[in-house]
Amino acid sequence: MEVQSLTKSFGKHVAVNDLSFSIEEGHCVALLGANGAGKTTTLEMLASLQKPTKGSVSFLGVEKKDFREDIGYLPQYPVFFSWMNAMEYLVLMGELSGMSKAKAMARADELLELLGIADAKKRKIGGFSGGMKQRLGIAQALIHEPKLLMLDEPVSALDPVGRREILELMKLLKETTTILFSTHILHDAEEVCDDVIMIHKGELAVSGSLSELRRKHQEDVIVIAADENLDAWAGSIESWDVVSKVISANDKVEIYVKSVAEARTQLLAEINEKQLPITSFTVGQTSLEGLFMEVVGR
Repeated sequence: MEVQSLTKSFGKHVAVNDLSFSIEEGHCVALLGANGAGKTTTLEMLASLQKPTKGSVSFLGVEKKDFREDIGYLPQYPVFFSWMNAMEYLVLMGELSGMSKAKAMARADELLELLGIADAKKRKIGGFSGGMKQRLGIAQALIHEPKLLMLDEPVSALDPVGRREILELMKLLKETTTILFSTHILHDAEEVCDDVIMIHKGELAVSGSLSELRRKHQEDVIVIAADENLDAWAGSIESWDVVSKVISANDKVEIYVKSVAEARTQLLAEINEKQLPITSFTVGQTSLEGLFMEVVGR
């Protein structure tokens, strides 16, 4: 999919402004942004549910206005017919997509098995858990064998168990399906996506492969916690050559370093010499969250 200068205005309010990006076939792409950044509006335009004010979208090299036959879409708050069972619902969705009843039934059986809810296919949807409903919603989006699966905040309303189930399912689906999903949960994006599109106030802020963004923006960091205020001590190490930045908050200090090995040696020697009452000493790397917060703060 190739998106060029996509824009959506509601009166004087510009929800999405001149957004351009591409999605490669076979990739799992995270559309990142804070609440109100324009993620849902963008997905709805791509799903032909909203008409862009301007801009173009081409799919497999073909530009057209309606992509619904090529796309499976799950909104953030899907609505189900609670009196139906899962099989009835999927067959109806298949028939509405133009499939014969026989083909829809066969495809529904296949998807219910794939998504791990085959045992519940005769149960009323009203009795499903949040995670089961989300699985059924994904099955609905896949019923007509789309080329692109789009999911709007697929785990935001789930409990930890349901969230884990859907993330594992997305890892499975991305092996055979191109996926675009929106989220404001950075850890989820890092866990499952190949590429990142980050938007802020309706405009493109950052895009690229996850590995490329990590290489450009990830930093080594040592986090130290203690039983006393470390602000004064933190200020004394800011001038060290091996230290690039220090963020101190009372009894916790984040030290961004140029060399973990060198910094670890110097810090441990300093802690021993000053007899600081350290409770933890953790070495790690920054995540997408740092880049995200930088973008949001612009």
